[in-house]
This record gives sequence, structure tokens and C-alpha cells, in this order.
Amino acid sequence: MDKIEKYYNKFNEEKRLDTRHGQMEYRVTMHYIERCLETVRKERNPKEKKDIQILDIGAGTGRYSVPLCEAGYSVTAVELVKYNLGILKKKSSQVVAMQGNALRLKKLQDNTFDVTLLFGPMYHLMTFEEKLQALKEAKRVTKPGGYILVAYIMNEYAVMVYGVQENQLKASKENGLLDEHFHTVPHEESLYDFVRLEDINSLTEQAQLERVTILSPDGPVNYMRPFVNKLDEESFELLVQYQMMTCERQDLIGAGAHTVDILRKNG
Repeated sequence: MDKIEKYYNKFNEEKRLDTRHGQMEYRVTMHYIERCLETVRKERNPKEKKDIQILDIGAGTGRYSVPLCEAGYSVTAVELVKYNLGILKKKSSQVVAMQGNALRLKKLQDNTFDVTLLFGPMYHLMTFEEKLQALKEAKRVTKPGGYILVAYIMNEYAVMVYGVQENQLKASKENGLLDEHFHTVPHEESLYDFVRLEDINSLTEQAQLERVTILSPDGPVNYMRPFVNKLDEESFELLVQYQMMTCERQDLIGAGAHTVDILRKNG
């Protein structure tokens, strides 16, 4: 926790989310959140949006929590880092925001939320067992039939960006950051853990959750930041349209920077 807090006390999350690759990730992800919410509205027929309960685990500075609350939903946000939590609370007093750990959502009751977002924690949980525990906690607090959206950072993104663009491929093999299959291996000082589709599939299966779909919200834009930043607005909008159309293609998902697994809790 101390390591993560120190990192986010210095890391400008707001600036990252305002970049074009951050906008792509946000817009595609929000599109799918809204699709899940639309299904919940049709199936449960609530009187008002506020009757739909959303949980944002690892909410950061409120990138998703705040606009979803402003759209009329009841939103609860759990964030580990006090600095991020302070920014979130300044943005909105309507979000029920609390400090907490994705591994132990002890303040939250079983079967409470219609839609649960688990976007930040899987980046920083270093073992399969921790990731599975976080996924099971998200499942516990989600209503039967509810949605759980889980975000991961992908292995090949790490290899291409850190290994190739930063010329660390040879060093990473020599110091054990990459195994014989070129799968990243977290060390004690690591802040991020990177996965492949087979890792995500194993987590989903062991958590006994039903997959609705799996997608890459940002696709190739993280690899192509200088080129994406040079696009005029019309061209960038076309790129967003392209990503919306291709984000579920199985032949592209593993090569993107992020993956979102959209799941349902049986019941």
C-alpha cells in the first residue's frame, strides 16, 4: 500500500486521462458501461436512475464515478489512495466515497450493486491469488444478475513499450523480468502486473462468472501516441469510431494496452 500511495501521490492521473489515448480508453469503456446500465434498466425497470446502484472499486480520482453520479445513478466509490480520494471528493459530494481495499470490501454488504467496476486494482495486484480474491469480492457485493467490469493491463503492451521502445528487452530477459515465454514476471519493486488472455480466462473461470464480452478499449493508440496526437479532431473521431467497431475483435485484444472483461453474476 505504501508503494502504491507514494506512486499516485506523484503520478498525475488527471493528465493521463485527458490525453488522447486516455480519452479513447474512457470513451469506449463508458460506452460499454452505458450498455450494461441500459440492460439493467430494461430488466429491473427501476422508477428512477438513482435506484440503480453502481460500485467503483479503485475509483482513482473519479473518472467514472463522478460522471455516472452526475448522470443520475447512485454511485459508491472505493479508493485505496487518500490523495486520489481527496480529489474525487472535491469533484463531487454526491458520490459515496470511502477509503478501502479491493481485497476486503468489509464496509459493503453482499448482493448490493447492479454494476460493479473493478478497473484499477488488477493493475497493481501482483499474484493470481490476489486478483482472484478481488474478483470474488466484487462478485460478493454485486447483485445476482448484475454486471462486473474488470480492467487489466496486457503483457504484450509491456513488452513492446518497455522492452522495445525503451530498449530494455535484453536487460529484461537477463534480470528475470521476462520468462522464457516472454511473459512479464513482477519483482518486489514492481508497481504493475501484466497479463495475457489465458490469465484473464483462468480468473473468470475460477471466479465462476459468466462472460458477456471481452474487449480492448484503447487498442493500438498507446503504441502510437505521437501519431495519434498529430491527428486533427475529425481524424481522431474517425479513429474512435474505428476502435468502437473493432474493440471486440479477438485477434486484436491481446495486443492492446488494456482489456476490459464484462461479466455477469449468475442468478
